[in-house]
Amino acid sequence: MSILRGIIPPLLTPFHPDGSLDLDSLDRLVEHLLAGGVHGLFVLGSSGQVAYLTDAERDTVVERVVATTAGRVPVVVGTPDLTARRIAEQARRAEALGAAAVVVTAPLYALNNAAEIAEHFRIVAASVSIPVIAYDVPVRGPAKLARDMLVQLGREGVIAGVKDSSGDDVGFRRLVDANRAAGSPLSVSTGHEVVCDGMLLLGADGCVPGLANVDPAGYVRMFNAAERGDWDAARTEQDRINRLFEIAFVPQGRSGDAGGIGAFKAACAALGVITSATMPAPIEALSDDEVAGIVAIVREVGLI
Repeated sequence: MSILRGIIPPLLTPFHPDGSLDLDSLDRLVEHLLAGGVHGLFVLGSSGQVAYLTDAERDTVVERVVATTAGRVPVVVGTPDLTARRIAEQARRAEALGAAAVVVTAPLYALNNAAEIAEHFRIVAASVSIPVIAYDVPVRGPAKLARDMLVQLGREGVIAGVKDSSGDDVGFRRLVDANRAAGSPLSVSTGHEVVCDGMLLLGADGCVPGLANVDPAGYVRMFNAAERGDWDAARTEQDRINRLFEIAFVPQGRSGDAGGIGAFKAACAALGVITSATMPAPIEALSDDEVAGIVAIVREVGLI
């Protein structure tokens, strides 16, 4: 249950301008997040541009983050792939490299029905001895994960939690309520950036916001205010974070993998956390004007 409690940023993956992994910047990013007080780290998620990494690069990133973190917080690792057997292989490698839990999507590309998707999670869970967290991200998979299936898998001990990046606030509320009614077998976290305070109010255990790469301390302050029931302070912090989130809207006409993540990288580079905002090929770099607009917002909210 504690694996998904609190603020667990999905780490960016820094690159050198030639496209190779920038491990020194990755070290600085980890230290930046830990200094901000985060409760865990999520490696190889969408913000980490995992889809663009080779298996060898995935392993290198996991190994480096686990080593740099040195047990200070749990490191959970994304394992997206096409089917259960392939994901199980990714999960076993992540466990061997020191992951505290693995984050598992529904099958990708394969066309499975609801019963097969449930069995998919059982197959992966049986392949590792660490917790499995279901990743509900229908924009990148075949379908939204069914509420009743998730709660049932929690009851069975197949999954320990859910990271919900569906954007379906009604569905998230229904999942929280159903989980509570079942005795809370799951730890439930939201991937939202801008309504974390509201999700914590309705019963979320934690938040996994990509923007926390830029301002981890702000998200931690918001979570701590929510923990002590100071919802006015939580809302005030969330409002400031939302002004910062405007950086995601500066790039225009970009792909889904370019705009928001590119903005987060540009902001982290402006803060000196990473050396370069380089994106993996074939994603085009942000323009100088876009970067300038992002930096202006970062400065406006007081991070520079």
